[in-house]
Amino acid sequence: MAETRQKLLVVEDDEGLQAQLKWAYDDFDVIIAGDRASAINQLRSEAPDVVTLDLGLPPDPDGVSEGFAVLKEIMALKPDTKVIVASGHGARESALQAIEQGAYDFYSKPVDIDELGLIVRRAFNLHHIESENRTLADKASENKTVLGHLITAAPEMIRVGKTIERVANTNASVMLLGASGTGKELLARGLHEVSERRDGAFVAINCAAIPENLLESELFGHEKGAFTGAVKTTEGKIEQANGGTLFLDEVGDIPLPLQVKLLRFLQERNIERIGGRKTIAVDTRIVCATHQDLEKMIMNSGFREDLYYRLAEIVVNIPSLAERTGDAVLLAKTFLKRFAQEYNPQVTGLASDALAVIDQWPWPGNVRELENRLKRAVIMAEGKLVHAEDLDLGTAQEAEEMPLNIKAAREESDRRIIRQALARTEGNISSTAKLLGISRPTLYDLLKQYDLQG
Repeated sequence: MAETRQKLLVVEDDEGLQAQLKWAYDDFDVIIAGDRASAINQLRSEAPDVVTLDLGLPPDPDGVSEGFAVLKEIMALKPDTKVIVASGHGARESALQAIEQGAYDFYSKPVDIDELGLIVRRAFNLHHIESENRTLADKASENKTVLGHLITAAPEMIRVGKTIERVANTNASVMLLGASGTGKELLARGLHEVSERRDGAFVAINCAAIPENLLESELFGHEKGAFTGAVKTTEGKIEQANGGTLFLDEVGDIPLPLQVKLLRFLQERNIERIGGRKTIAVDTRIVCATHQDLEKMIMNSGFREDLYYRLAEIVVNIPSLAERTGDAVLLAKTFLKRFAQEYNPQVTGLASDALAVIDQWPWPGNVRELENRLKRAVIMAEGKLVHAEDLDLGTAQEAEEMPLNIKAAREESDRRIIRQALARTEGNISSTAKLLGISRPTLYDLLKQYDLQG
């Protein structure tokens, strides 16, 4: 059975050039259109993946108005089409304007058949990879979350999720270590919901956000009249989470006197409210998190060692966003879809320059920073695609600091490029190997060498 040839729509009013291009690209199914109406009719009936578009079309062959009108309609009808524009009229300025409006690439007239052929083949290849990724994404969408909450496709985060699932049905205290914005509360909530305590309450408290003189009352509760303003008896967070899970975020900010009381609870599993004399038995599982170095705080007498070992029966290190293979792009697409529905419905996707900068940016603020940038970008975007300038991140190269050691620099460069390729293909090994120009066995060896596999 003959293989279906890829469809290439050539929008060109010069009959001589039409014939030349049709002859030059006989390995494609070349469809010809000489004006806007026929171009749109062919687009609707043939659905080509790639279009070459001369911006100078009748009735404005000496201008670009008709060409831009065709481009606008193509992007509205079939936005995944790769449009390659050509113009002999102020070529560079027109080409850049066309790319801003969604075109894939450009070439200048007079036409260099070999050069254009290379651009066309590259466009077909990219379209195929993106189409394959969309299919894979649809099939695997249910596998893009960890513990039902945290969106990820990164092997590094999947390992974290498996660790949490293994300890969820124990009563061991779990400490989540990671930078701000890495999703510690989402993981804590996920742990609770896959545990046997799922029917109990999940109660969260940020220890850094509550003044020191109020934190004890928030945690342990108080009796009526225990202090000025205590007009009624109030349960603390530990009591509220009885039968469930208490998440102590930024546990390193708990003052030393209160650390003693928390330690006593962990040892005896009962509490006394402020101003109370009755001992209350409480069955609460503690999950805590911090971005601070608690071991260093212990050395500096800022955190109790005995409390640390009570809280850190299981320690889970959460990787930063920059360390999660492919997650920046995946999350960016997720945030874009959400914010587009809310703020700017005309936005449909990320341009290639935006994808590149998202791939390479170190994201010091992690997922929270990415979310804020995407929200801003969707609001600011003027066209259908979010571009790098909408993200307001500068250039990705400005953020890269390569090591001076040649071997280390080479390894870091390889690791970064592989991560970028995996992000572009959403983890598809065949597509990644093809994008990198290497064989699958070679890619598997590199993934193992640089510890990039799940």
